[in-house]
Amino acid sequence: MQDYANLDFERADRCGFPEVIYGASKTPEQIVAIAKELLDAHRVVLATRVSERAASIAAEAIPDSHYFARSGILFADRRDVPIAGGSLEEVLECENNARGKVLVCCAGTSDIDIAEEAALTARIMGSKVQMIADIGIAGVHRTLAHVDDLRSAHVVVVVAGMEGALASLVAGLVDVPVIAVPTSVGYGASFNGVAALLSMLNSCAGGVSVVNIDNGFGAGQIAHRINCPPERLA
Repeated sequence: MQDYANLDFERADRCGFPEVIYGASKTPEQIVAIAKELLDAHRVVLATRVSERAASIAAEAIPDSHYFARSGILFADRRDVPIAGGSLEEVLECENNARGKVLVCCAGTSDIDIAEEAALTARIMGSKVQMIADIGIAGVHRTLAHVDDLRSAHVVVVVAGMEGALASLVAGLVDVPVIAVPTSVGYGASFNGVAALLSMLNSCAGGVSVVNIDNGFGAGQIAHRINCPPERLA
């Protein structure tokens, strides 16, 4: 494996979760080989941006793996209390011991793949997660209908394309951190997510931080670290 990967087996000790596989630029065989090594060492493995072809090969090599085609998330969990279920709803509803909750919301159905990536990342890393879709500002009543849900979370991830205004609206309704994820959804002048990115960076609402375009994984990991900070010795 040294000719294409040098795995960081100590990352779980330093950062609270094992190294995550970025699958977009790897062959199916490389993904499987890396996943097996990480799974043997940590009993849990998470891979992002995995193609359906790679996932089908992984399913043969790792029969207990789960794959979500919409978001490209692949994981296997052999921990003492593993995540059970195969559907998104079953995975998110599976009980855990986290005290707080991450809420992931997206402006439109077109943003749901990135929202799912964020939600699954936070859940697999150990947070309780709720996901709400299609509550964008074009019908602001849809956002306001979920104010109680938004205010029940310890951290909110807001996923939006077009003009990306949902993050500012949500941040004006809650007293917890908001992680904004611009998506590449939108017409020509959205510039593949640049318009939403700049809008979120220029938010007039306090408490908004922004990750890169379409980076649901990054948002999910940050949200989990806020929700479940590691216990450190004094």
